[in-house]
Amino acid sequence: MTFHKIEALCDSSREQVRVPNVIALVGLPARGKTYISHKLCRYLNWIGIKTRAFNVGEYRRKACNFEEQGASEFFSPKNVQGSRIRDELAIFDATNTTRERRQWLVDFCKREERDPKFRIFFIESVCDDPEIIASNIAEVKISCPDYIGRMSEEQAKEDFLRRIENYKLQYQPMDEEQDDDLSFIKVINAGRSFYVHNVNGHVQSRVVYFLMNIHLLPRSIYLTRHGESEYNRIGRLGGDSPLNLRIWSSQKIRAAQTANLLKDLAAHVEYWKVLDEIDAGICEGLTYEDFQARYPKQFSERDKDKYHYRYPSGESYEDLVARLEPVIMELERQSNVLVVSHQAVLRCILAYFDNKNRQELPYLNVPLHTVIKLTPKAYSCKIEMFKFRIDAVDTYRAKPDEPAKPPVVPLIPVPLSFTSETSTEEEDDLTSALLHGATAILTSNTNGLLEERNTPRLAIAVPDKKSV
Repeated sequence: MTFHKIEALCDSSREQVRVPNVIALVGLPARGKTYISHKLCRYLNWIGIKTRAFNVGEYRRKACNFEEQGASEFFSPKNVQGSRIRDELAIFDATNTTRERRQWLVDFCKREERDPKFRIFFIESVCDDPEIIASNIAEVKISCPDYIGRMSEEQAKEDFLRRIENYKLQYQPMDEEQDDDLSFIKVINAGRSFYVHNVNGHVQSRVVYFLMNIHLLPRSIYLTRHGESEYNRIGRLGGDSPLNLRIWSSQKIRAAQTANLLKDLAAHVEYWKVLDEIDAGICEGLTYEDFQARYPKQFSERDKDKYHYRYPSGESYEDLVARLEPVIMELERQSNVLVVSHQAVLRCILAYFDNKNRQELPYLNVPLHTVIKLTPKAYSCKIEMFKFRIDAVDTYRAKPDEPAKPPVVPLIPVPLSFTSETSTEEEDDLTSALLHGATAILTSNTNGLLEERNTPRLAIAVPDKKSV
């Protein structure tokens, strides 16, 4: 092979890597396509792949007036005007139920004048489980803008079912023989099984990896920092100091100590190396005042771009996100989980579930002696915060207005409290047992709820620098 041929192959490979990707959802209504779109967009942005989701419904509602015709009538194949409007917005149409429509998308992505051309990947959500379909309709579809304020809940349900029947008349599922040249994945019955065909490139592989780990079952994820350590009280970074004897007593791993105190509430305890705090490198053990005095340039650089800043011989938040991706995958697969970890780690996890961007992530407030309850919903995540009745220093440092001269404020004790900052609802049994059980331990009242036989069980994931 000549040098020029090798060079041409290398150029071709580089072009393939730089090709933008288009992901098109396929499937009947109420099959979870919008749910997949939201979760996938959030995940790809979190790992650093800039992604934007377009919902055809938003554009469709701007293009026609549903008050002049029934919503289901618009989706009838016999509605010529509705068909024309849908064709104008085909690039945003999340159903893509016909082979002709999908081919139009492929042709659009491969136009000759487009440089670089787009690589397209189809995600087809297939569902024949009546319970899943009914749940999707009840939880999401009847509250969509097509129906709110226009008809009753029962009327909305009936109209939406008619809409599904209209789509069924023209639905052509993806097929490995007829669509042999296309790249796609079939997600069957909300992830009970999958069919993957002709995956091409890094992004498509990441998408498949993610889709195979998510589920729709209701669950809660609990996040809490380790107990207050001596380093917390005097404002030192990182380290591996033992807990303050007022709360816990041990030698090294503060998060593991915290989890061990709660182990009677759990089915089992796991220790994860990847949940260790961000590595502060040469700054381990320093206070912010020490850091600023010894390394003023580094201190300023960190304030200018805290997400990408990497401690000398240490880590950045960007590194931490990459390290935590397996944890996110496991959290997506699990049911109820309590994560006992550290401020930076929990910021990354919280940013993922709350869809925070890279500028917001490093400044999320994760206080000590607080349990953060995350309840994933269809298109969002409900967040509740519960504080224990224990004084603790406030280790939160806000984003400075002037990075060159950042303010370094002393640590301030947090007053006693035990309230939810975001919800007035009563806690469920699991949350109640967790909060009151932990409070009993932390206030030396070890004869509390932990002795009860009906205490709910959950898995606890905590870091351990000794584990592999």
